[in-house]
Amino acid sequence: MPSPAALFIGPPSPAAPDAPALYTRREFDVAATITRATLKVTALGIVEPFINGVRVGDEVLAPGWTSYRHRIAVSTYDVTEMLEEGPNAVAAVIGDGWAVGRLGMDGARAHYSDRPAVYLELTLEYPDETVTIGSGDSFRISTGGVQANGIYDGETYDARREPEGWKLHHFDDSQWDPAHVVEWDLGTLEPATASPIRRIEELSPARILTTPSGCTVVDFGQNISGWVRIDVNGHAGDTVTLRHAEILTPQGELEPQSNRTAAATDRYILRGNGPESWEPRFTFHGFRFVEVEGWPGTLTPESIRAVVVHSDMERTGWFETSDPLLNQLHSNVVWSMRGNFVGIPTDCPQRDERLGWTGDINAFAPTASFLYDVRGVLGAWLHDLAAEQQEKGEVPWTVPDILAGASHPTALWGDVAVNLPWTLFQEYGDINILRRSYTSMTAFVDQVTLLLNEDGLWDSGFQWGDWLDPDAPVDNPFAAKTDKYLVASAYFCRTTRQMAQTAELLGEENDAQRYAALADRVRNAFCNEWVTPNGRIVDEATTAVALAIAFDILSADQRGAAGDRLAELVRKAGYRISTGFAGTPLVAHALSSTGNLDTAYRLLTEKSAPSFLYPVTMGATTIWERWDSVLPDGTFNDSGMTSLNHYALGAIADWMHRVVGGLSPIEPGYRRARIAPQPGGGLTSAKLTHTTVLGTFRVAWSIDGGTLTLDIDVPDGAGATVELPEHPESAVHEVKAGHHHWSYQIPTVQVESGPLTMNSTMTELAEHPTVWAALNDVFETYFPGHRFDAHPDETAGLTLATLLQYIPGASEELAADFERALTIPPTASCTNEAGDSP
Repeated sequence: MPSPAALFIGPPSPAAPDAPALYTRREFDVAATITRATLKVTALGIVEPFINGVRVGDEVLAPGWTSYRHRIAVSTYDVTEMLEEGPNAVAAVIGDGWAVGRLGMDGARAHYSDRPAVYLELTLEYPDETVTIGSGDSFRISTGGVQANGIYDGETYDARREPEGWKLHHFDDSQWDPAHVVEWDLGTLEPATASPIRRIEELSPARILTTPSGCTVVDFGQNISGWVRIDVNGHAGDTVTLRHAEILTPQGELEPQSNRTAAATDRYILRGNGPESWEPRFTFHGFRFVEVEGWPGTLTPESIRAVVVHSDMERTGWFETSDPLLNQLHSNVVWSMRGNFVGIPTDCPQRDERLGWTGDINAFAPTASFLYDVRGVLGAWLHDLAAEQQEKGEVPWTVPDILAGASHPTALWGDVAVNLPWTLFQEYGDINILRRSYTSMTAFVDQVTLLLNEDGLWDSGFQWGDWLDPDAPVDNPFAAKTDKYLVASAYFCRTTRQMAQTAELLGEENDAQRYAALADRVRNAFCNEWVTPNGRIVDEATTAVALAIAFDILSADQRGAAGDRLAELVRKAGYRISTGFAGTPLVAHALSSTGNLDTAYRLLTEKSAPSFLYPVTMGATTIWERWDSVLPDGTFNDSGMTSLNHYALGAIADWMHRVVGGLSPIEPGYRRARIAPQPGGGLTSAKLTHTTVLGTFRVAWSIDGGTLTLDIDVPDGAGATVELPEHPESAVHEVKAGHHHWSYQIPTVQVESGPLTMNSTMTELAEHPTVWAALNDVFETYFPGHRFDAHPDETAGLTLATLLQYIPGASEELAADFERALTIPPTASCTNEAGDSP
């Protein structure tokens, strides 16, 4: 791909922090007989190219962030229509970006290059010859309006310093310097394969506030990744300062703590003499709120917009229910994915990090591939992972890897090398996904195999474990309840099974036999170490039991007992989340797959922290890194690691898609699908739409007056096994492409118990989720942080009236509020009739 006629060019010396962006240009002539013109462009940094003053393409933040030492993405444009007969000009602005600027938590710069540099290759095709104009010492360089830029800290643009007409031909660049050739291996240049980063949409202000301190703050109503565009009119030298944050303080001031050391501040210095429009091009921010300082005149909603920026992926999944809170939760998952797919899958878009943590995308991959077509972004990312792995001998914890220390083989983080290709293969049915990753997959599994003890347990070395267990100390997120080596061994059970299946699919028979034997060995070792014969997990943390169930480690006879114990653990935790990164994506799956659907729904719909819906009740518009990132009084919970846009724990959406919506693949690429919605949680309807490689599946169910209606659409080329939900005869249908409809009466059970009173036992009350939730809401109002669920075994046989006598500080007001909570009708059914209408 590289041409000897084009080289990387830049300034002659390293760039200082906050140095102006690089401007470069060159003029050339075009004959009237030109038939085609093509521009190839990339950069060490971020590049914005121009032909005759017109922006080339609509990519932003190009070429994105790749493992630059191994490969750099090159964009190719047809620019024929942009050229004129006679003199023309090609130009570009290059900012620091990921290659040069500050990157990572340690504040280091220049991870890949000590200066910004650009590669431009313009090919002019004529009937009888081809002329190539490549970047080199014939180009001129200088600086302009972009005075400072950085991914974390923002951009400063002085419109007074922008050279007039510099992107056009006949501009006098005699005072500019000759470009300096920057040494770089041109063998790293590759055609761009990832989805380009683009401006996706603009958001108008939801409100413009004046804070108690007199500051002007714009609330865009949604936490996003991107930047702000302004339309402003003022005097030359007026400076508009834009400070970005995800949240306000309880007092209504900007709260920038989740940015950590990222300044997240843009500045525009006006040229004057008329209306001006501006937006940054060499930075991006994670924000919902923007503090505006120095605005000339009165800021109006028409003058400012939030620009949503991320990889331009095709949306493929939609989901909604009759519960507005669950719909908001799902919306939060979607927006967190959008905010963290800016070129690569990152952990967060706002703070001094924004790294491609492998554990985050590994946990979230099934959800990501349902919501969007991620083959471009994640396919390119896996290419970088394999390159980094081959160089360093291990799967890095972040890809691209700029961490100061070495990574080590770990569960959930390292085994993304196996699980992510497997997940993408299940979604898209493309065997080449596995074939391209096979070397990387086997390298990881073979490396970990050498670390197993003689019995086959992964019981040594560093592990992240069940990272961010909500019960872990704030300053020690490693300190999870679940043994970290149980987590490692459980995940390796899944990984080795996937590896054996991959080898078999690819016709690697020797490997298939070897990895199948390994999978049996590590599973037996896990069971011998951690599982009793009746299915009890020795380490009785919720994550431990969930992993043993979800990864099919247990025998069929053991699963039921383990599922019942898992349900008990979830109940003891008050249906609040007691799991970290390793367990949270899988608990609901483990519950519903062992007959504990009601418990899974109660886990999903709990509202007290830590829970899936607590952030929603606090106004969250994205998924938080910690369940209590914002405390009930609105105070930001500053642990030093608190992001309000962190998609990993949004992996619960996969359960919502598969169980509530009811769609999952039986064969890779959805050639055959399972459609089996499982209503619960008080929901009366749900709709799911998923566009697969074969076409679009639609599932919609509703319950009205004891009648359940199910409508599905199956695309051409696909078939489905339909398990009718709550059908009296557990009917199952095999269907082909087309629309299918069922409507039938669902069997229900008459509730014989009388009304709930203060003399009802705690066990009786706990059987009615709506009443139980109302009682706990009352209790927590009077005694924050305390719930009945905390000690169910000790209170199970007591009546509510008796228990009230033992509550220190109980008042008549508390008793009265309990009485009112008991009047909420318990969820009950009252018919036993059933029918079926195909």
